[in-house]
Amino acid sequence: MALGLLWLGLVLLGALQTQAQDSTPNLIPAPPLRRVPLQPDFQDEQFQGKWYVLGLAGSEFNKEKHSQFKIYSTTYELNEDNSYNATSTLAWNQTCDHWLRTFIPTLWRGQFTLGNIERYTGIQRYILRVAATDYVQFAMVFFKKIYKHQEYFKITLYGRTKMLTPELKENFITFAKSLGLTDHHIIFAIPIDECMDE
Repeated sequence: MALGLLWLGLVLLGALQTQAQDSTPNLIPAPPLRRVPLQPDFQDEQFQGKWYVLGLAGSEFNKEKHSQFKIYSTTYELNEDNSYNATSTLAWNQTCDHWLRTFIPTLWRGQFTLGNIERYTGIQRYILRVAATDYVQFAMVFFKKIYKHQEYFKITLYGRTKMLTPELKENFITFAKSLGLTDHHIIFAIPIDECMDE
C-alpha cells in the first residue's frame, strides 16, 4: 500500500511538473540594449507623423498563431517636452479601435520609456528604441518590456506608405535574425483599407 501511494505521488508530481513547464512560454531572451542599434543623430520632428505597421518580429510572435495579422497605423505626435503621444489605430471586430500611449525621452536621443507606466498592470519597464530610420520611407523600432518579471521584446517595421518593398522586407528579416529571432518569429501584415485613413 505504501509503495502504491509513493508511486501515485511520484506520478502526480511528474504531471504537475510537466504542466508547469508547458505553461511557461519558451521565449527567446531579450538582447541587451547595447546590442540594439540606436539611430544616429535622431531627429524627433522628422520621426513624428503617421507610420503603417508592415511587419513585426518578437519573442511572442509566431507565423501560425499570427497568420491573420492585419496592417494598422501608429501616429507619433511630438509634444513640447519632446515626448510623443502615440496613437495606434486598428480594425478590430468591425470597428476602428484606438490605443493611446505616451513615450518619454531618455538621456539617449531616439530612446523612450512608457509614460504613466503605473496604469499598465504588471508592466515594470517598457522601452522604445528607434534602431534605424530614413524618416520618409521606413523605421525599425525595438520595444522591450518587463511584464511580471519576464522580459519580452519585439521589433516593428514601420512604413510611411502601406507598400512593403522586397529590399525593406529582407533588411527587416536580417535585423530580426541578428537579435536571435528566427523566420518563425517574423510576420508581415496583410494589407487592408479599413481604419487606415483615420
